[in-house]
Amino acid sequence: MKRLALVIGFTMASMAGFAQAANAIKGLWFNPEKDGKVDIYESSGKYYGKLVWMKTPFEADGKTPRKDSKNKNTSLRDRTLLNMVILTGFAFENGKWVDGEVYDPKSGKTYSSVMSLKGDKLEIRGYIGTPLFGRTAVFTRQ
Repeated sequence: MKRLALVIGFTMASMAGFAQAANAIKGLWFNPEKDGKVDIYESSGKYYGKLVWMKTPFEADGKTPRKDSKNKNTSLRDRTLLNMVILTGFAFENGKWVDGEVYDPKSGKTYSSVMSLKGDKLEIRGYIGTPLFGRTAVFTRQ
């Protein structure tokens, strides 16, 4: 009976440690240029990031919200950039967030992606095919 309690205790402690590590990326992050801020959150065990602040949220007229004008899908070009989900479907695995996608509104392209946390720096690697052929953007915690 004591062994069962001990096993259950270790299991619960390791699960709590896993959840704490997985949730370490939650919160607000500046993009490398510091002209955008992404809020990373968890939903149903996956991690997502929404663009919640932009240095220039409006077009030149100062009134019209900036749109997703570079999107390859013409039917999506009318959606506003602010509050757009640009990080989707990441799962925490072996200390990294994997199997997600990152949408780059500046180019209108979506890439496979993996994320890793290095202190207060979040490295987001976007790639096509394999992570070997990609680019890493370093986000900083707000």
